[in-house]
Amino acid sequence: MAQVTLKGNPVPLEGNIPKPGDKAPDFRVAKQDLGDLTLKDLAGKVKILVAVPSLDTAVCALETKKFNEKAAKENGITTLIISGDLPFAMKRFCTTEGIDSENLITGSQFKDFSFSKNYGTHIAAGPLAGLSARAVFVVDKDDIIRYTELVPEIGSEPNYDTVLAEAKKLV
Repeated sequence: MAQVTLKGNPVPLEGNIPKPGDKAPDFRVAKQDLGDLTLKDLAGKVKILVAVPSLDTAVCALETKKFNEKAAKENGITTLIISGDLPFAMKRFCTTEGIDSENLITGSQFKDFSFSKNYGTHIAAGPLAGLSARAVFVVDKDDIIRYTELVPEIGSEPNYDTVLAEAKKLV
């Protein structure tokens, strides 16, 4: 079980973080239209899977906007932002922020925690219990994880340049 921090305080996570070379675990999230999205629905695509606690926080909002600016404009790369927000809130966020890309998808864990539990980012205890820690996974067209970044401090951003460079290698 991994651990991250929130403002320097330890936050325990449930599950194990998959490593590069591992088969990407399946998951189910709710899209903005409340339909389900699974890993299988993204088969044959290079994927950047971005786990954030909530788009209603400054760092998560900034991270989503940066991935929209950087990764969603890359041909051949699909970016999926996964949070604990309701699909309605995610849709409102995307509309307000001008995020309307078929290459950047939002997915909610409000019905199913399989993403955060299968990817080892599920916050097990404390004030954010039930949400996901901040992490990024780059997954190739064959659903093999090629890059993993568990951000050690929940309030910090991931390394966008490294994530994008790793994804571009796979296109």
